[in-house]
Amino acid sequence: MTEGTLSTTTPDDAREREGGEPASRAGTALVVDDSAVNRKLLGQLLAGIGLGAVEVGDGSAALELLRGDRGREVDVVLLDVMMPELDGYETLAAIKSDPALRHLPVIMVSGVDELDSVVRCIEMGATDYLPKPFDPAVLRARINASLSAKRVHDLEAEYVARLAALNETIERQRRELTRFLSPQVAALVSSPEGEQLLAGHRRQITVAFADLRGFTAFAQQAEPEELLGVLAEYHAMMGRQIVAHSGTLEHFAGDGMMVFFNDPVAQPDHAERAVRMAVAMRERFGELARDWRKRGFELSLGIAIESGYATLGRIGFEGRYDYGAIGNVVILASRLSGEALGGQVLLGPRAFAAVEEFVLKVKGTEPAA
Repeated sequence: MTEGTLSTTTPDDAREREGGEPASRAGTALVVDDSAVNRKLLGQLLAGIGLGAVEVGDGSAALELLRGDRGREVDVVLLDVMMPELDGYETLAAIKSDPALRHLPVIMVSGVDELDSVVRCIEMGATDYLPKPFDPAVLRARINASLSAKRVHDLEAEYVARLAALNETIERQRRELTRFLSPQVAALVSSPEGEQLLAGHRRQITVAFADLRGFTAFAQQAEPEELLGVLAEYHAMMGRQIVAHSGTLEHFAGDGMMVFFNDPVAQPDHAERAVRMAVAMRERFGELARDWRKRGFELSLGIAIESGYATLGRIGFEGRYDYGAIGNVVILASRLSGEALGGQVLLGPRAFAAVEEFVLKVKGTEPAA
């Protein structure tokens, strides 16, 4: 082997030369030394303790190897201090300044047994300092200690990577849940504290029902493509307002939908939120209705709102659950919805009492008789 070249020594090579059985590979060391004799000696010592060795003759070659594909195989670096061109100090500094390499344990190997040199190397990030000539027992102990630290780092890095992948999976599943559930319910399902709320609880809520007037006649006459197109526009507009006002969509069926407030996230102004949402829906619906009217579709929107206590939680059966509300407030809001005329937002007595001052400022919003 000539100066500056790269060679590889394995434990099997050493054992075969000795006539013994091949040793199990415990890791790979990168030996960096401008002396071919020293490289060969270190390679043989490493093979004798079960380590493979990759040998290079200078610091530049070492950095090139570490930054390439073969660098992933290296578990520890044995680095000579005194070398021409790029010496051990400069090579060590380059390794420790590279985020992809700084975790590698580096053992400085040198005939310079001066305290200043030892301190300098340790301060720069070297794991250990090994003076020449080499004592095999000391070499084994220091390399084993370095490899143990490297394995701990690798396990930590693997754990962090797995945790990041798990978090990404959870976040992706949460995003998928929000496509099928209200954002508040999706967050509830994916949080530990949500289990208690899912099991069932009592809370005062405000319920809003909304549906289209004239939809039955329209559905009987319209082509399926027209029907689906109108529903898509209607649902998109209503959905934006539900999200904007932080409502919880319990369900929608065709042209009808039920939204409630103050659960699962507490909202002190839940009644006013419901009214503001209803008014915004009515205003946006006017824009849709004008466009539909040009296409011959006569549709209008009726909304009813009431406040009161309800039981909320998981409803359904194993394999198919919804998050819903049950109680008289839901029944009353549903019945009021049937009475609301097109363009009207009809309030139950409790909802009106909670927002009377605000409601009196809004045209077309009135209490139920």
